[in-house]
Amino acid sequence: MSTDSTSSGLPTEADVAAQHGDLVIERLVYWYFIAAIGYLFVSMSGGLMMALQLVQWNPLHDSEYLSPGRWRMVHTNAIAYGFIANSFLGALHWAIPRLTLKPVLDKRLSYFIFFAWQVVVLATAVGIVMGQAQGVEWGETPVWIDPLALAGLALVAVNFMAPIIQMKGPLYVTLWYFMAAFVWTFLTYAMGNFVPQYFVSGTSAGVIAGLFIHDLVGLFVTPLAWGLMYYFVPILLKKPIWSHGLSIVGFWGLAFFYPLQGIHHFLYTATPDFLEYGAVISTIAVEFVVTTVVINFFGTIWGSGRAVVTNLPIRWFYTGMVLYFVTCAQCALQVTHTFQKLIHYTDWVVGHAHLVMFGVFSMWFFGMMTYLFPRLLKTSWYSRSLCEWHFWLSAGGIVVMFLDLSLGGMFQGYFWASLQPWDVSIEGSQPFWVTRLFAGLAIISGQLAFVYNLWKTWRLSKKNAKTSNGVA
Repeated sequence: MSTDSTSSGLPTEADVAAQHGDLVIERLVYWYFIAAIGYLFVSMSGGLMMALQLVQWNPLHDSEYLSPGRWRMVHTNAIAYGFIANSFLGALHWAIPRLTLKPVLDKRLSYFIFFAWQVVVLATAVGIVMGQAQGVEWGETPVWIDPLALAGLALVAVNFMAPIIQMKGPLYVTLWYFMAAFVWTFLTYAMGNFVPQYFVSGTSAGVIAGLFIHDLVGLFVTPLAWGLMYYFVPILLKKPIWSHGLSIVGFWGLAFFYPLQGIHHFLYTATPDFLEYGAVISTIAVEFVVTTVVINFFGTIWGSGRAVVTNLPIRWFYTGMVLYFVTCAQCALQVTHTFQKLIHYTDWVVGHAHLVMFGVFSMWFFGMMTYLFPRLLKTSWYSRSLCEWHFWLSAGGIVVMFLDLSLGGMFQGYFWASLQPWDVSIEGSQPFWVTRLFAGLAIISGQLAFVYNLWKTWRLSKKNAKTSNGVA
């Protein structure tokens, strides 16, 4: 971020540094990140149990409450509403006050939202385990939790929109993304959790569910994540974003073309053809939008490429960005009826989902945490090597898992297309599922290295604080 960037809506670094203590609730940022990491391990536990189930070694097969079907929903919900939502809330509490030079609407409201959101996520997990799930992917939250979650999203929007609205002058593109995300997330959550439950059924409910699943990624996760990328990357590279014009093109392209494309996962269903073709066209349009965004970020790092080696957060960000382009290119392939006919309902889609959620967005969160934890704890990371292990085990694990599931999905498609018995496809999938298990174990090992490093860094920060206070 350049220090003379007020013309683009950015405050100067000197102003931010002078007011940081009054603007940012660092303790809350830290709490949100710790909560996010806790839910990440809950989700990974569910994923591990599913992986063991697929290789026919389920250690908890006698428990109804720990059955694979229920833990799979805990796995996906803990990622969406536990890990990702908490990571966002922590990062937003850092970025928005520093971008606007104004605090959130009410710090007491921020603390209330923190505890209320943990209650919502934990209650969702308990409700799912008890068998109270709704039949909508990512919308499995029990019906009695939905109004509470929606009220929580409204409070989040009010708390963060207040400082943005008070700003004068041009808004940096990050704030455009944030404002849109607050509105889109509220509407998307209401659409997916209330409309299929109370207002429509059958094919119509399926169409709404298809939109909801994809829009939750594209209109909740994507705008907030890209907004944070537009904030953190220029700061870390110490240069402005390459093109503010392209950043605006990316924002409006997402707004216009993303909402309809969710149905592209429902080709070859009872969904009407005109909706399927609409999804195909909007998906192809989004590919061009994504390309402009990726070009913009690679234009920003042009001339500073060595940062991906020396700067760990930048490495996380740009690795996730490359994988983001890969997954979007994969989208353009799988929305064609020809290819969808082969990979429909196979592990290809599972690999695609894991690449998006872990290979892209989780990597960006790890980049933010790698950058912010030393600032929150007032000390450097305990071990650079453990940071490296965190990155390489995570990146290696997700790339292997993605390639494995993509290939396995194609094999499954050919098995089914040749009308062979179901058992044949199960036996043929076993090598891929074993590989998936080990790739998942590599990812889990990377997160264990991260947590151990964080714990040692926290211990180091306590020791340094005692030393500086003259206690030790």
